Amino acid sequence: MKLLLGQVLSFTADPFVAGPEAARLDEAVLIDAGKIIALGGASDLRAAHPGADLVDHGRALISAGFVDAHVHYPQTAIIASWGKRLIDWLNSYTFPEEMRFSNADYAQTIADRYFNLTLSNGTTSFASYCTIHPESVEAIFAAAEARNARIWAGKTCMDRNAPEGLRDTAQSAYDASAQLLAKWHGRGRGSYVITPRFSPTSTEAQLEALGALWATHPDCLMQTHLSEQTDEIDWVKSLYPTARDYLDTYERHGLVGRGGLYGHAIWLTEREKDRLREVDASLIHCPTSNCFIGSGLFPLMPLKAQGQRIGLATDTGGGSSFSMLRTMAAAYEVAQLTRHALHPAQLWWLATQGSARALYADHLIGNLAPGMEADLVVIDLASTPAIEQAAARAGDLWQALFPTIMMGDDRAIIETWVAGRCLHRRNAAA
Repeated sequence: MKLLLGQVLSFTADPFVAGPEAARLDEAVLIDAGKIIALGGASDLRAAHPGADLVDHGRALISAGFVDAHVHYPQTAIIASWGKRLIDWLNSYTFPEEMRFSNADYAQTIADRYFNLTLSNGTTSFASYCTIHPESVEAIFAAAEARNARIWAGKTCMDRNAPEGLRDTAQSAYDASAQLLAKWHGRGRGSYVITPRFSPTSTEAQLEALGALWATHPDCLMQTHLSEQTDEIDWVKSLYPTARDYLDTYERHGLVGRGGLYGHAIWLTEREKDRLREVDASLIHCPTSNCFIGSGLFPLMPLKAQGQRIGLATDTGGGSSFSMLRTMAAAYEVAQLTRHALHPAQLWWLATQGSARALYADHLIGNLAPGMEADLVVIDLASTPAIEQAAARAGDLWQALFPTIMMGDDRAIIETWVAGRCLHRRNAAA
């Protein structure tokens, strides 16, 4: 049993609805056997649990670990590759790199590297696309199991408009996905996600097959891309001339529903918005990627006002950072360009409970509350001289936290805890 002292931040409601008052601040959090036992005053919890191991973080912030709702771990090595639009970027960088994941040793090396990078940035859970190769799926689930981390991942399926070494078929996509699902879904803290990359790289037969697989396993999530760029939408129209819109290319094949995760979703029609809200699907906001690849400005506040379920994501490696702090900063900047100023409470909620809710797991992760899984991050609110001088002028927690959101990086992460174990400690090797 461990008792962590610091400024313990949790949420009692969605701050987009309830305002900053949705946040709660305590002095200590008690964890045991991978779960959160209690929050409260430091003296009260110390008196009630005198045998607990004490970890005093002073004025550091203790929060739920970050939850990244849309990543491509196989793109770890090509992050920050120069420019171009989406399709050119896929052909120039992504597809050649993904071909390497037929090699199980290479896949395991990158999976372990990805975990090391994300843990050092305070991320404790993520939903990842793999490649078409089962080896890539095995590698990320094995890495997660070794760390007892809660993740979602799935074999990416593509049977057209991709290089020879990255195409499967409708039948092989179904069969391999079903086999991997049977092995990994619900094993430890792992969950399988049915994963058609996006409509342009799947034939109707493949989408139909994956829709059938999802219907057979409705407890699984399904992830794909939707309306990321306007030229992508035009491409989809040319490939699916009878579809009502981009979403309809999925809907007619059973790939729209609760549990669907739709990455980017910038250029939605009103029909698409209504349908996604009706089925309670999730839209995943990827602000660094949307800016890096020039996709557009995600209308976060209007969509939240409509009642959409929205998560936040780095979209590495189209996204230009492994850090959810940098992703929060980008979300703030994008919102400013759409004439909305996001409050720090809203940003932090998006990166924790909001993303957990988008993954339909906010009863397990993304917040600090008794009975929830003990995935935590400890944040230094004075990690650099620039942040320290800004935080020193703060009149409340949000003013103290906002400089870290806007200027913070892995130097701000003091510790990252997964299932009650500290898996990353800043400067541990020093």
